[in-house]
Amino acid sequence: MLTIAAGNTALQSVLPALGRSLRVPDSAVAAAFSVSALLWTLSAPFWAHRSDHHGRRNMVLLGLVGLTSSLFLCGGFLVAGINGWITPLSAFIFFIAARMIYGGFGSAAPPAVQAIVASGTSRDARTRALTLLASAFGLGTILGPAIAPYLVIGHLWRGGPEVGLAGPAFIFGIAAAAMLVVVIRMLPHGVDDMMTHGAAASYPSIGGQASGASVTAATAPRARKIGMFDRRVRSWLMSGLVLGHAQAMAGQVIGFLIIDRLALAPVEAIQSTGLVLMMGAGSALLAQWGIIPLLDLSPRRLVLTGLVLSAVGSVATGTATTLYGIATGYALTTLGFGFSRPGFTAGASLAVGQDAQGSVAGKVTSINGASFILGPSVGVALYQLWRPLPYLAAAAALVVLIAYGWVTLRPSARDPEADPDR
Repeated sequence: MLTIAAGNTALQSVLPALGRSLRVPDSAVAAAFSVSALLWTLSAPFWAHRSDHHGRRNMVLLGLVGLTSSLFLCGGFLVAGINGWITPLSAFIFFIAARMIYGGFGSAAPPAVQAIVASGTSRDARTRALTLLASAFGLGTILGPAIAPYLVIGHLWRGGPEVGLAGPAFIFGIAAAAMLVVVIRMLPHGVDDMMTHGAAASYPSIGGQASGASVTAATAPRARKIGMFDRRVRSWLMSGLVLGHAQAMAGQVIGFLIIDRLALAPVEAIQSTGLVLMMGAGSALLAQWGIIPLLDLSPRRLVLTGLVLSAVGSVATGTATTLYGIATGYALTTLGFGFSRPGFTAGASLAVGQDAQGSVAGKVTSINGASFILGPSVGVALYQLWRPLPYLAAAAALVVLIAYGWVTLRPSARDPEADPDR
């Protein structure tokens, strides 16, 4: 799980610099991100269902094969573009096609891994084990951007082809291939006989820390289905959709902002971008792993507190003119999202009975994934109009959401009169 998340987010962290170095439109970079997220979101429920009926081991292998082949193909196409063997635009089109392989098949592994871990633990220890598994997924979102700047390679040999910014794709591709060999050799075939089930996981993205919904979906009994507009959960889900899009906008354009605001060459911006992204991911995990357990806030207070922090941080990021200012503002932004994402997840969960937990968790997972489909493209489009605009727009949306949440988000209580079919 850590390898899958780290490999994906490492490539995400160098995408802005790659696009600028190849001189392709910023919108093409956003498309590479959005298409992969779309395919992941659409295919994740399909693979989660197949993992229950067609073998967990095969699904883990399929996910790792998808990751490995995608990374190597991405690296190969980028090298071809960097060295002028094909046109830069052609290189990026092929790069997007290679990303589609990961988006379509990478999502096969997480539900199968969940099922395997759940089958090896007692009922009392299951939630703790799956939460630890989700933490590995979240940790990968930190390690990927943190390691990527050190994997930029020059020429393979004197006078040979230049690898450059394609280096992280090849190095993480090797790591994924090694993990594939480990799974083939060490994961027994007997795991396919277990009766536990896994659940679809949200697309692993920079700043998109685990919400815990997939753990709930994997451990909850399969019973009543809840509609997206059920009055018990609709305000919580609407909050998650808006804050998720704001987070996707802020995260997608941060690489471009660093390049332009600090007037850096694309290759020189990699370390600064990695530092900012690492601080952002670390602050979000700090909120989820350290601050939230200490404060013991209600879901409503978590959401509202996080929205305030993210709105202030978005304005600070969009108007900052130094690396310190950008890093501090972005860390504050993601710290707020670290509060609000678990808040809306917990609020939706507490609003329904035990028999509907799996359904609500599935809705939360879908919303988390959907936010990273349109959010990046919208953010880049606004950035091309005016550099601070995506952050100011995100802040404005969050302020509106604060007002909406203040009125509609109530202390969670199960409402037996709500219509579960709506």
